[in-house]
Amino acid sequence: MKRKRGYYSISAVAKMFSVHQQTIRLYEKEGLITPKRSEGNTRLFAEEDIDKLEHIIYLTHQLGINLAGVEMILKLQKQITKLQKEINRAFESTQKELEQDSELHKTHAKKSAQTLLTMKQKAQQTTPAQQHQAEQLPIEVEDWQVEYEE
Repeated sequence: MKRKRGYYSISAVAKMFSVHQQTIRLYEKEGLITPKRSEGNTRLFAEEDIDKLEHIIYLTHQLGINLAGVEMILKLQKQITKLQKEINRAFESTQKELEQDSELHKTHAKKSAQTLLTMKQKAQQTTPAQQHQAEQLPIEVEDWQVEYEE
């Protein structure tokens, strides 16, 4: 149903959903909806109130759920929405961390590849006598150092 922006009176809302005004007052009394009030204490229903009211009417009239059940459903839906937002924030944070780690590893791999390329080029530039001398040197395990990044 397409509606204009603005506030609606209780009579207009009751006609909109084909319910009695007393039903809407009951929903307000039970705390399911909280319309704004004018200076003259008239109920003013905003779009959000109408959407919520439409949901409540669907649950009560179409599905036959009592008001206590509706209240529980609305609370659970609110909790689900809150938890979903928290999950989305955690996912986005983890995604950013993974992207940063990936970039860090790419940078490290490029540096390592460049170092190996430089070593290879230097090895190709050595004379056969220098290569023979290097082959004769014993290689100690302690001479190797491995760096780990956190």
